[in-house]
Amino acid sequence: MADWVPLGDRAIRFARPAGVHPQTLVRCAGAWPGAIDVVVARDDMAVYFAGEPRVTVEQIAALATAGSETVFAQKHVLRAVYDGPDLESVSAATGLSIEDVIATHASGEYTVETMGFLPGFAYMTGLHPRLHVPRRATPRTRVPAGSVAIAGEYTSVYPLASPGGWHLIGRVVDARMFGPEGPLLGLGDMVRFER
Repeated sequence: MADWVPLGDRAIRFARPAGVHPQTLVRCAGAWPGAIDVVVARDDMAVYFAGEPRVTVEQIAALATAGSETVFAQKHVLRAVYDGPDLESVSAATGLSIEDVIATHASGEYTVETMGFLPGFAYMTGLHPRLHVPRRATPRTRVPAGSVAIAGEYTSVYPLASPGGWHLIGRVVDARMFGPEGPLLGLGDMVRFER
């Protein structure tokens, strides 16, 4: 776990410790001397430094036992209308009725596991295994902002209009996913969708 590889001359990448809250990982690694940014992905982490990285294998190993006592995850309830263009194909791929696809997604409790792809795009875990479908074979050139989507083991809401290859099952209403103050969702936040 403690091995790392360089990313250029001012960053390192290493395996993400299992079972540690992502906010705790950011807080602990962000406190390393010279650290200026921490990126938590599904399986790996990267730490960026102002200069040459000065981190020990012991510091990396210590992340695996870091406590989560200062986690400030927010809880969000997002109102959703399930009218996405891929409901029928998701229904066919899963063997569930369209209503069961909707009910299963809306009954989930999700955690923002990592951020990426574009600003504010939250990869949320907690998607029921019956809704695990691979990405679309052909991505769309434009997905509207606010689209509720699923792919693999994740669900998300597109915060901005962009290209995308996830299955669109609905849209969020009454919430701005990305605004002048930044993204609505943050690393470690808890999310529920309400019909």
